[in-house]
Amino acid sequence: MSPVVEIRTMLKEVKMSENKTLHSELESSAGHLGGFLAGLLLGALAGAVTMLLVAPQSGKRTRADIRHKSAKLRDQATDTVEDAVDQVRTKAHHIEADARKEAKELEHRGKEMLDDQMDRASTAVADVKTAVHGS
Repeated sequence: MSPVVEIRTMLKEVKMSENKTLHSELESSAGHLGGFLAGLLLGALAGAVTMLLVAPQSGKRTRADIRHKSAKLRDQATDTVEDAVDQVRTKAHHIEADARKEAKELEHRGKEMLDDQMDRASTAVADVKTAVHGS
């Protein structure tokens, strides 16, 4: 047999060996995953059964407690929202009052500047008239 044929044969054997190894590793991993999931399910079931057996009160009592606590939480949430709305309204009123005050101050300053400019313009017109008539 030629060396090329021997090398090809050896490569085929290596590939087959690698494929078998990979296949067995995948089967092993799948087996581990299946075992893990089965253990997880069994543990959850055992926990649920234990919880039911060790529960300190009846289902009616538990449901009543849940309703009571839910109502209490709902009332607390409503109070918190109402407080937040009141705070926002108060802040909005303060901002509005400050804006109105600032607007009035700006209007007053604008009128003063306009009056000052009108006085300067009147003085300049009077000076021009005097210069025109005086020459």
